Amino acid sequence: MKVYHDKDCQEFLAGDATHLREILHPDKMDITLRYSLAHAVVKPGETSFKHALTTSEVYIILEGRGLMFIDEESQEVTKGHVVYIPPNAVQCIENIGTEDLIFYCIVDPAWREEDEIVFESESKP
Repeated sequence: MKVYHDKDCQEFLAGDATHLREILHPDKMDITLRYSLAHAVVKPGETSFKHALTTSEVYIILEGRGLMFIDEESQEVTKGHVVYIPPNAVQCIENIGTEDLIFYCIVDPAWREEDEIVFESESKP
């Protein structure tokens, strides 16, 4: 049995400016998975950089209030929301609350740097 906790994973600033902890990644751990799982935090008043993945992604909102942008659409998200992000969609998320916006990111197939484009000069679409 393998049990992991996000607090045991090293935090780093991802390319889209979210605070990230990789919990499960088949290329970096001795596990057999098709997908990767990360714990993400966007601080109050911050917005992740616009970015797009060639793979699909799912956000599971755990805490806080955010405004999710996918291509030309936007919608408020809170605890319990699950957001599907299709491949190649331009996306970002803004923390519109007063507490950390915390969510899990599932990328399928597993996240790879070469599968992501980050538009660093812009945030909201």
